[in-house]
Amino acid sequence: MHLDDNMFIPFLVAGDPHPDVTIELALVLQAAGADVLELGVPYSDPLADGPIIQRASARALKQGMTLPRAIQLAGKMRKKGVKIPIIIFTYYNPVLQLGKESFFALAKENGVDGVLIPDLPFEESEPIRRLGAETNIPLISLVAPTSKERIEKIASQAQGFLYCVSSLGVTGVRDTLPEEIHEFLAEVKQYSRVPVVVGFGISKSEQVQVLKAHCDGVVVGSALVQKVEELSDRLLQQEQHALDEFRRYVEQLVAPLRDVDFYGGVKEDEREKRAARAHSLSAGEVARGSEAAIRVDERH
Repeated sequence: MHLDDNMFIPFLVAGDPHPDVTIELALVLQAAGADVLELGVPYSDPLADGPIIQRASARALKQGMTLPRAIQLAGKMRKKGVKIPIIIFTYYNPVLQLGKESFFALAKENGVDGVLIPDLPFEESEPIRRLGAETNIPLISLVAPTSKERIEKIASQAQGFLYCVSSLGVTGVRDTLPEEIHEFLAEVKQYSRVPVVVGFGISKSEQVQVLKAHCDGVVVGSALVQKVEELSDRLLQQEQHALDEFRRYVEQLVAPLRDVDFYGGVKEDEREKRAARAHSLSAGEVARGSEAAIRVDERH
């Protein structure tokens, strides 16, 4: 896995509104210029998530989605042609229920490139970090605008890339960015040896335009999940126009990060170039904190 700058990192809830639709959406995201995919595992008690992702999780759970099935869904994506890195976004309890070793073994078997566990405290993360290093599936750290000492501690030990939470609280679409976001990102980049991305609340191309000079990528979650919710019935009917509408929405978010053609779409050669780069290096290089550049949701 090769990580670049100006990354666009979308977030999807696995199985929302149906596992087959999630695969199709992943292919659309890749074609629209996504660099990394965050694949969220639905959970019955998603404390870090706002109402949009909570509803999506409920829909996915009704489809029978679980952590093992979400990981296997990543493997199916690989077989269908998804080449960009896939990060599994899961709460910690499902990992414990599956077993830490079994989790990483299954993730490796299905082509997963990283894992992000939002409710795992940094101070308790060493066992997961060790298993991640052994399997070349790095644990992605979250860092929030807290004390300088804590920011330095987390940033200096980050693997893969570092996910900056733009604001405290749950995920969700936000109209404005925090005034102090630029200072926060500058401080994080001072200590981080890996690419720095930012998420939680990003939903507009104007926000992406403002942020791109201050970080290495943006994560968009809730806004995309909300779009999936709006298109849900049409997506379940396999309506091509619904996939096209989703792609256009994604492309306008990606546009500030890319060269664009006259119509505002991402150039085909740019997509192919970035997809090739994204698949060119091993996950092991990411785990070692490769300087080669690699989120938001919103999740954020």
